Amino acid sequence: MIKFLLKWMVNGAIVVALLMYYSDTTFWNAAIAATGLTVIAYLIGDLLILRGTNNMIATICDFLLAAVYLGALSYVFDWNLSWGEAFFAAFLIGLAEWVLYRYVFSEELRVVE
Repeated sequence: MIKFLLKWMVNGAIVVALLMYYSDTTFWNAAIAATGLTVIAYLIGDLLILRGTNNMIATICDFLLAAVYLGALSYVFDWNLSWGEAFFAAFLIGLAEWVLYRYVFSEELRVVE
C-alpha cells in the first residue's frame, strides 16, 4: 500500500503539473487523470510486468502506457496537449518510476564505495 501511495504522489505531481501547464484542464480533471493513470500503471506495470520481468522492462511499459493514456485523454476531452507534450510527461513518469524502483523500493541497499 505504501508503494502505491508513493507512486500516486509522484505520478500525480508530474501529471497534474504538466497537464495544467500544457493543456486547458482544471486541477480536478488533472488529478482524476493522474489517479486513473496511477491505478492502471500499478495494476499492469507493477503487479504484472514488474513481477515477471525487470525494472527496465516495467519502466518502458510505464512510459508507453502513460504516453498512450495521456494522448487518449487529450483526444477524448479535447485538451490542448500535443503528442510531444504527452511523451515528455510520459518520459518524466518513466524516469520517476525507474528511480523509485531502483533506489526507493529495492529489496537490498547497496553501499557505494
